[in-house]
Amino acid sequence: MPDSVRPKPQIRRLPPDVVNRIAAGEVVERPAAAVKELVENALDAGAARVAIAIEEGGLKRITIEDDGCGMSADDLLVALERHATSKLSPGADGRVDLLNIHTMGFRGEALPSIASVSRMTLTSRAAGEDAADVFVEAGRIEGPRPAAFTGRGETGTRIEVRDLFHATPARLKFMKGERAETMAVSDVVKRLAMANPTVAFSLESNGRSLFRHAAEPEGEDGQLARLGAIMGRDFRDNAVAIDAEREGVRLTGFAGLPTLNRGNAQMQFMFVNGRPVKDRMLNGVIRAAYQDFLARDRHPMAALFVDLDPEYVDANVHPAKTEVRFRDAGNVRGLMIGALRHSLAAAGHRASTTVAGFALGRARPEAPMPTGALFQSRAGSGGGHVAPIQRAETYERRGHAEAPSEPYDYSDAPTARVEYVPDAPQADFPLGVARAQLHETYIVSQTADGIVIVDQHAAHERLVYEDMKRQMAAGGVKRQALLIPDVVELTEDEAARVLERAGELAELGLEIEAFGAGAVCVRATPALFGEMDAIGLIRDLADDFAEYDAGLALKERFEEVMGNMACRGSVRAGRRLTGEEMNALLRQMEATPHSGQCNHGRPTYVELKLADVERLFGRR
Repeated sequence: MPDSVRPKPQIRRLPPDVVNRIAAGEVVERPAAAVKELVENALDAGAARVAIAIEEGGLKRITIEDDGCGMSADDLLVALERHATSKLSPGADGRVDLLNIHTMGFRGEALPSIASVSRMTLTSRAAGEDAADVFVEAGRIEGPRPAAFTGRGETGTRIEVRDLFHATPARLKFMKGERAETMAVSDVVKRLAMANPTVAFSLESNGRSLFRHAAEPEGEDGQLARLGAIMGRDFRDNAVAIDAEREGVRLTGFAGLPTLNRGNAQMQFMFVNGRPVKDRMLNGVIRAAYQDFLARDRHPMAALFVDLDPEYVDANVHPAKTEVRFRDAGNVRGLMIGALRHSLAAAGHRASTTVAGFALGRARPEAPMPTGALFQSRAGSGGGHVAPIQRAETYERRGHAEAPSEPYDYSDAPTARVEYVPDAPQADFPLGVARAQLHETYIVSQTADGIVIVDQHAAHERLVYEDMKRQMAAGGVKRQALLIPDVVELTEDEAARVLERAGELAELGLEIEAFGAGAVCVRATPALFGEMDAIGLIRDLADDFAEYDAGLALKERFEEVMGNMACRGSVRAGRRLTGEEMNALLRQMEATPHSGQCNHGRPTYVELKLADVERLFGRR
């Protein structure tokens, strides 16, 4: 159609109800989003108690009661207008500063947007005012009118949202099942409860209580108590405190020990100026801070709170206020990584208590063992265990009058040996004094109130790794020349990749050079390794380099390369250690940060208290 006859489009203003529905599509994509907006309003109103109840995942009904400051009858009507808010006020010059925000949000779209796609009843009472309510359905407002307020205090607000999205039935097709929507609501409320430990929270679903958290006192102890109530007792018992500040940005919170980890990042919570946020940059910072301690498929637990001047963070990048943008993201990132690593280093050799709990859980029998069961032989069990059990039974009947005439032969366990160590005060050593080595792999030590079992390879791997880091920071890892150089046969491509990094490997204490086509000669290895499998290390490095970007500097994969080298150069499982060597290893662990876990996040030792051991044998 020629332009001359094409009809001119007419620009029209959308009706207010349509505008509100469009806004609702941005702000309220599911019941959990409605709950988030309404609870944030309650918190901004100064509530000390917030009670949430939902039915059918929030689609049928959402009720939120608070004991905040409340609203007058006139305020109820204004609150239902778009972009009306009590959270912004003009300055002396009459201008409103949109960056200086000290509340949970200010867009002023939540109430009118939710009301446009539901049937909402809003009841409130302010100090010195009579209670009033309004009813809204699809933009039509009834009221305000006098009401009987039965809230949780002298003042407060009660909001009831029924039949969410009834005005936009197409949206209902995109809702997930009731269970999924309920879990989403629960997640939202938990995050808000974590950010506000001094406020009491409760959540009910279909008349059943999902959780109830009493208000906690102000301060670090109260915060940890609330985090433990939501993230679990294991986190509370194995978290290190974070408190650091740089250039006007403060970071507080708690981070779990590396040995307390998960298979996903769902137990990582971030808050900026009290707002729960989900930010890829912040989650990436946590991964970077822990990359020295965890395998790539494991994730730490953490709850971190960033506080800074509101003018230096934009909290309204997204309509749902779940994303933020920092003016100086580099400063925030550097602060978080430094603070996390410092706090984890301060934990020293500490490993999480879950390690011992897991070990005890595996050691306990599934059902109580009847008295005397240890001395009962079973018909058909056969094998070499019947005779020793029968001899023990005879020994018991004699009342321990004499020892069995044929003692049990332990020759089938030649690698379990007791090492004589002069008595020493265990109280001086957190990891105790070595008493034995099992299977030439595990060191058993005695502490003042229990025992410790150490994986010698994993422990030494961490010690070597930390020593390498210290030497690198001091100018490079010391080398020891090999009397007879090792020649490693590789493919031509593998050899080329390794030789391309020769200069960088030299800084790590590994001196190599070409040795014909497809071969590499190793002339020196890191001195701190002593004897090591240089050939196996070169082959591992060749595989590593094949996965790296062509232009990636070795220092950018510093932790991975050094971790691989430390693994190859550490005391291997199956090596017999003397008592002095075992105790030297224990003392090094006590003096070395992060020695409670190997480079992959696995524990290097398990500590069992004497009381736990006694429970295993029914003494407690």
